[in-house]
Amino acid sequence: MTYRGHIKDGRIALDEPANLTEGAEVYVQVIEPAAPHPTIWEKLLSIAGTVEGPEDWARNHDHYVHGSPKRP
Repeated sequence: MTYRGHIKDGRIALDEPANLTEGAEVYVQVIEPAAPHPTIWEKLLSIAGTVEGPEDWARNHDHYVHGSPKRP
């Protein structure tokens, strides 16, 4: 038998009633919560500043992306 429960006020509280005899031996297995998936913003932040390019990348963005003439 497997019962699910949670800790409430420092004690194990089963989610559903269980017909267990007094003194029954039980084993408790703690289930660690899964690590939350990073949001898209966290993923983007992790790569921010890692792209290497020319020093005038910001000033001449249109040149490098769209082929327009370079700015001085």
